[in-house]
Amino acid sequence: MKTALTIAGSDTCAGAGIQADLKTFSANGVYGQTVITALTAQNTMGVNDVLEVPDDFFREEIDAVCSDIFPDAVKIGMVESSAKIRIIFEGIEKYNLMHIVLDPLMISTSGHKLLQDEAVGTLTEMLFQKAELITPNIPEAEELVKDSIDSEEKMRFAAKALSQKYHTNVLIKGGHFDGDPIDVLHEKNGEMHVFYGKRIENKDTHGTGCVLSSAIAANLSKGFSLYEAVSRAREFLQGAIQAGLHLGHGHGPMDLFYEGE
Repeated sequence: MKTALTIAGSDTCAGAGIQADLKTFSANGVYGQTVITALTAQNTMGVNDVLEVPDDFFREEIDAVCSDIFPDAVKIGMVESSAKIRIIFEGIEKYNLMHIVLDPLMISTSGHKLLQDEAVGTLTEMLFQKAELITPNIPEAEELVKDSIDSEEKMRFAAKALSQKYHTNVLIKGGHFDGDPIDVLHEKNGEMHVFYGKRIENKDTHGTGCVLSSAIAANLSKGFSLYEAVSRAREFLQGAIQAGLHLGHGHGPMDLFYEGE
């Protein structure tokens, strides 16, 4: 069985973060492991508080996983500090980790800051160069390119600019747009792919970014090309949103095991 590692924060309601990543790995037939960056007190209505995992223990987590059950792919989600980013960078180099999907979480959907201001530069300088794919949403991409993105044309331009600047593949997620969602993938080889979806009218969308990036990592671990991994992950995400669970008072979790029901 292929293996995948998620390096991310814990979500108490289990709709996002490492809990969602583990479910996604399992639903996609991959054995999942975890390295926890932080504990969050959150639910479907928002993030109430964040507690960082001590850096020394965080390093031990990475060593424990990678020295035993080596991951075929890695998903990186919430990392709140420069110190932890440097530890991840060291771990990637030490163990020669491959198929890294980086979801550059900066701000939660509810507006809670998830990445310290001084850590943004460390993230882009150290981890972007190691990632096979980065998956910013529209607000994150706007922060990275320092410009507004309000059309498919601007998504294409931003994806190309980020890919060329950081020498990596870039998937900009357009779920924040009104109407049907559009995702744009720009590969390092210059190929551009635009994925058109259908807006699903329900509010069970907690953890969509986490699920998409972990599903891409799962498919990369199984040997699919980047384009195919993204395509399969998008189909999986759409099915999970469509199924829904209708739990909680806010944006509820998705049904990640809908295919087995």
